Amino acid sequence: MNHSRAQQFIDELWMDSIVPELVEYIKIPNKSPHFDHDWAEHGYMEDAVKLIAGWCERQAIDGMSLEVVRLEGRTPLIFMEIPPHAGGSADDTILLYGHLDKQPEMTGWADGLGPWIPVIKDDKLYGRGGADDGYAAFGSLAAIMALREQGLPHARCVVIIEACEESGSYDLPYYIDHLSGRIGTPSLVICLDSGAGNYDQLWLTMSLRGMAAGTLRADVLTEGVHSGYASGVVPSSFRVLRQLIGRLEDGATGKIIPDALHADIPEQRLEQTRRMADALGDAVYEAYPFADGTQPMAEDNFNRLLNRTWRPALSVTGVDGMPPLDSAGNVLRPHTALKLSLRIPPTIDGEEASQFVKQLLESDPPYNAKVSFEADQAATGWNAPDIAPWLHNALDQASNNFYGQPVMYMGEGGTIPFMAMLGDAFPQAQFMITGVLGPKSNAHGPNEFLHIPFARKLTACVAQVLTAHHERQA
Repeated sequence: MNHSRAQQFIDELWMDSIVPELVEYIKIPNKSPHFDHDWAEHGYMEDAVKLIAGWCERQAIDGMSLEVVRLEGRTPLIFMEIPPHAGGSADDTILLYGHLDKQPEMTGWADGLGPWIPVIKDDKLYGRGGADDGYAAFGSLAAIMALREQGLPHARCVVIIEACEESGSYDLPYYIDHLSGRIGTPSLVICLDSGAGNYDQLWLTMSLRGMAAGTLRADVLTEGVHSGYASGVVPSSFRVLRQLIGRLEDGATGKIIPDALHADIPEQRLEQTRRMADALGDAVYEAYPFADGTQPMAEDNFNRLLNRTWRPALSVTGVDGMPPLDSAGNVLRPHTALKLSLRIPPTIDGEEASQFVKQLLESDPPYNAKVSFEADQAATGWNAPDIAPWLHNALDQASNNFYGQPVMYMGEGGTIPFMAMLGDAFPQAQFMITGVLGPKSNAHGPNEFLHIPFARKLTACVAQVLTAHHERQA
């Protein structure tokens, strides 16, 4: 590969074609089905599918076929097949993955910014979904096109862009089963939906946490009662939930209490985490927008990274049953409900963890209150297989060629359910799990951005890995 030529080709495609398309994509309020139950009627999902599929179909890739696959009652999926090129194998398959659904708006966007307002500032494209994960389809095809522009070989490629990832990918297994004959048996999976420790080198994700999320609710009354009349006799529904969460989490430290929700951390992951902590230093926590005076958890950066990637952790992400402050009267409320997001270690089964949490929280409730835990997202994490020497060499060379620094390996705290599905289905495959979600990119939160120069270099790295995949057996 002529690296400078490849980077120039990719840069021009990004700036002349991809960025303008992403600007239009960000304008579409295409929230994932979990956050927009009427997504089909609203039509935003269809708008996003048409935009991305339309751009892909316009690209000059000989032999490419594209189909928007639709299973009854499920979100659509874009499926592309690209034949091998310049002597690449038709019997081998590379699978490239991304998604086009988005997280909800979230509050706190800076002045002039918003979830559906694309803004380019300081080489960053702000708005919901550009980095997570609208760029994936564009970046995947751009990498393939960069190889073809130089006449370089690559194996048969399959590109899958789903529309349910932010809801736990609950539609995806049906599509994988439906398309299994057309997918084949991938020897390499490339996923462009993960993170980066900095914007200075290529980062490869080696593990992903799972999730056991749901709504915990406590009812103590059938209607609200004057707090002066009821308090001291009727238990507080908030206190009931506080006691129940105390079964799950140590209120002083945040440590998850039950041993069943912890897992042994492999020595290789510990060593990779030490290297990451050494490389990033205090940037591990300085990347977060802490309120004045707030201190990070854990005693050092090594343990902060382990907390984020291999240890379970609980977040309360929503509340129901509480009125806004300006209309909160002196009433003992009939119920409180909390949305719990429990991240679990990569090797813990998501369904089993959800059932464990349900039993833990619902059994023997305080004051015999009416308590329920309704699980709505159960996802198993993922721990990568040992990386093949050819892939490590390709990643390291690509990182040095396009960033000027070696590749780094990291664990990621989020969940990509597709990885566990593919890991089970194709245990012999190698995985390149990477992405553009670096420091302060703030996916799911306010001021989400795509770092454009980093994404262009990442695209070039993917191109080099694609041709190295061919060369490993040449």
